[in-house]
Amino acid sequence: MDDIASNGMVTAYDAASDRLKAGPRGAKPRRRLSRRNIIVYGTLIVVSLYYLLPLYVMIVTSLKGMPEIRVGNIFAPPLEITFEPWVKAWAEACTGLNCDGLSRGFWNSVRITVPSVIISIAVASVNGYALANWRFKGADLFFTILIVGAFIPYQVMIYPIVIVLREMGVYGTLTGLVIVHTIFGMPILTLLFRNYFAGLPEELFKAARVDGAGFWTIYFRIMLPMSLPIFVVAMILQVTGIWNDFLFGVVFTRPEYYPMTVQLNNIVNSVQGVKEYNVNMAATILTGLVPLTVYFVSGRLFVRGIAAGAVKG
Repeated sequence: MDDIASNGMVTAYDAASDRLKAGPRGAKPRRRLSRRNIIVYGTLIVVSLYYLLPLYVMIVTSLKGMPEIRVGNIFAPPLEITFEPWVKAWAEACTGLNCDGLSRGFWNSVRITVPSVIISIAVASVNGYALANWRFKGADLFFTILIVGAFIPYQVMIYPIVIVLREMGVYGTLTGLVIVHTIFGMPILTLLFRNYFAGLPEELFKAARVDGAGFWTIYFRIMLPMSLPIFVVAMILQVTGIWNDFLFGVVFTRPEYYPMTVQLNNIVNSVQGVKEYNVNMAATILTGLVPLTVYFVSGRLFVRGIAAGAVKG
């Protein structure tokens, strides 16, 4: 028995020696500073700098006083940081006859964005759910009309919508603008929700139907709990589109209801007195803070929802 064990150990030792002599097997590990990585990361850095440089100029300019800005070095950091331009942009800058800054436009934008986002997402999610799981007569035609509507230029529809809102008695009001944003957000949101719901396991829907669940029971108890990513995508798209909108805000509302973007345009394009670049930059950053915050807070869910909603057509 000892001889057998000794022979086995010798055989194993010889096999191990042969493997060591043959050298390591498998794919050769990649170097971190390979040519491919240098090109990829170099390109990403250059593109990042391209987009971050204007933001840097805006921030440093908004923190400078006008005497320092007149020196002309826009890339230099501020020698003396001041937040006076931010205060003036928010509460004192003149937008036409009013000199209350962006504050009034901010609250108008909130009053426009919140109901528009809630209503459009609620209606579009039900539409997408019905088109994906409850095939009704004329569903394909209805879906085709929605898709065509997503590609019609907004400018073509402005005059007919003005007439419709006037006849409804809501032209020039926040209610009319909410209706416009809700309608124009419907096609693309319905497409996203339909694709997402079509990608969910069909067995869950069939099992719920066998158990006697109806339209709304399946929607609220099965579909909604599984649809957080696509709801985040829809929210980001709507918040960004509605908050950054200028055309609808200036066409369908009166000056007292102008959203933040219209107020910003009035501040930046003002020709009275000295051009205050620091105030303009501060006002621009303040206007873009809400969409930026939404993206940073829910960016990962946005990617998940876009990927899930793009699987099926």
